[in-house]
Amino acid sequence: MAVAREELQKDLEELKELLTKATRKRVRDVLAAEKQKLELEIKNQPPPKPKDVAEEEKSSLGGYTVKINNYGWDQSDKFVKIYISLNGVQKLPAENVQVNFTERSFDLLVKNLNGKNYTMTFNNLLKPISVEGSSRKIKTDMILVMCKKKREEKWDCLTQVEKESKEKEKAAYDTADPSEGLMNILKKMYAEGDDEMKRTINKAWVESREKQYKGDIPMDI
Repeated sequence: MAVAREELQKDLEELKELLTKATRKRVRDVLAAEKQKLELEIKNQPPPKPKDVAEEEKSSLGGYTVKINNYGWDQSDKFVKIYISLNGVQKLPAENVQVNFTERSFDLLVKNLNGKNYTMTFNNLLKPISVEGSSRKIKTDMILVMCKKKREEKWDCLTQVEKESKEKEKAAYDTADPSEGLMNILKKMYAEGDDEMKRTINKAWVESREKQYKGDIPMDI
């Protein structure tokens, strides 16, 4: 926007110079009308920001944005506490570390930490929190987000999604047939394991089947 205003101002100065050199009335009238249009356009331009304000805004924005995935948490009777490690965060101005709370969520924004912005969002918290009673603290290389519980009760996890995921896993293991529960565990280990884990499970499975064929172990195990 500042560049456009500067260009318009240059056009106006050149037009004024042409106007002083013009001698024919029709040419002078055209130039005068154009001069009025330029002056009005410049008047309607937003005023340029002071240099220090522009520099401050540029500084606060930082570079690209990084999503925070690593954190730790614990709780007391009154608070759920989330710990986020960020090297050098204590050196930032306090206004560069912002947390917005709702009854069932919060989002964290850290601006211009070593040229990057950092964000973290928690939606669908397990239980309601007090927006007014929640806060954040900046410590050495760490941010502490404190969510004040509306009711003093224990949280088993942070979000409703985590709770549902745990319940599904528990249901898969809690079966009437113990061997089926064991099979579910092995399937999960195989799906989530690395190549070495998969080779180990495959080897154990082959050996188990060979023993069954030889009659060393019951077939229903």
